[in-house]
Amino acid sequence: IVQSRLNPDLQIEGILMTMYDGRLRLCNQVVSEVRRHFDDMVFSTIIHRNTRLSEAPSVGKPVILYDAESKGAVNYLNLAKEILQKNEMTKMTNEERILE
Repeated sequence: IVQSRLNPDLQIEGILMTMYDGRLRLCNQVVSEVRRHFDDMVFSTIIHRNTRLSEAPSVGKPVILYDAESKGAVNYLNLAKEILQKNEMTKMTNEERILE
């Protein structure tokens, strides 16, 4: 809807699973279903439920500055790496097409 009405150039980079708690069966079922339906659109990185991640906004800091060693910070760093790697691969593919 947003793409058709507001921004026809909008492209979705991927689907990010957040607030994940691996101890809960429902979380595992949701991740499984989303991956089954959307396959390659789902990022491999999952953002786990994390106390430090929840606390960071209340002190006005991003989690990476609040507690860089926390699971939430590490998850977001992994997401950044995944996006950069994906974009680099896309860039290489596009450059190969240009050279052909």
